[in-house]
Amino acid sequence: MRARLALAALLLSLPALAQPTVRILVQSSPLAGFQYYGGKILWDEMREGDRLALIREPDNPHDPLAIRVEWRGTKLGYLPRAENRDVAAEMDKGTPIAGRIGRMADNPNPWKRLRVDVFVGL
Repeated sequence: MRARLALAALLLSLPALAQPTVRILVQSSPLAGFQYYGGKILWDEMREGDRLALIREPDNPHDPLAIRVEWRGTKLGYLPRAENRDVAAEMDKGTPIAGRIGRMADNPNPWKRLRVDVFVGL
């Protein structure tokens, strides 16, 4: 993951004329907390490929590296704590980070319902 983030940072530092629009997939993670937030209510409206907002929550009392995941302004959950360190560090540096729904599955296990794809670049 760090190698992908480093490559993305290098590509993003190229001069604007030499830089095509680049989005590099750096992570695909389950959505933590799906069962506690709006995902259950909005499930039928969401689609694979939909854009997700990734929002840093440095003041989160449970995890100072927390990254909230939203769909159309509604909180769906978080990137898992075990997988958010590198993405949080890049967000804190100002690296452009984007998210999308990578996969949806009608699974009774909330950790297997929705996968979040994380991209560097816009």
